[in-house]
Amino acid sequence: MQQKFDIAAAMRLYFIAGSQDVAHLAGDPANNLLSVLEQALKSGITCYQFREKGKKALQDPAAYKALAIACRDLCRQYNVPFVVDDNVALAIEIEADGIHVGQTDMPPHQVKQLCGGKCFVGTSVNTLEQGLKAQQDPNVDYFGVGPIFPTQSKEDPKPVVSPEFITQIRANQIDKPIVAIGGIKAKDVAMLREKGANGVAVISAIAQAKHIEQTVKELLQ
Repeated sequence: MQQKFDIAAAMRLYFIAGSQDVAHLAGDPANNLLSVLEQALKSGITCYQFREKGKKALQDPAAYKALAIACRDLCRQYNVPFVVDDNVALAIEIEADGIHVGQTDMPPHQVKQLCGGKCFVGTSVNTLEQGLKAQQDPNVDYFGVGPIFPTQSKEDPKPVVSPEFITQIRANQIDKPIVAIGGIKAKDVAMLREKGANGVAVISAIAQAKHIEQTVKELLQ
């Protein structure tokens, strides 16, 4: 059952991952993702996005869907919003709490229409023009802003925007919840929040952490 979440609060520590992000671990990647996700949920992440993409991602549609459902069920157990990246049909079918779409994916108004307003919708912002457009769009509930620093987690990263971009966005009366993303480490979190981000989104910082609980606690400080 989908529920309403405080989206600004959910942005505090937003974990994004698919099985491709835990490919460095021995054993079954799907099981490894579930293990990493459960440790992250126990440790206090405030949102999770299922992003199964890239050469090492699951290619079998049935396995992909089964993994998404297992991740959703874990998030429900810990009362943390479950977001699906890009795959709107899957998100609606399995009753995700949120859907994240990039600038070249389905437009937010169409996403909101298809999910009957039951999902919150986030979009990726890399320029001030995109930020102003997303601010004015009543169908966009939050934005992922970045990449703040260089990142290896995406095969086609956008140009790096630097932390000052968040200051610039806030200076232009953009007040929707913002999650900063891209190469972020624990040492960067306080600075990014001071510049106006509601929180941070990470992939490898948690997916490749040797001590997930300790890493999550550092990212939450």
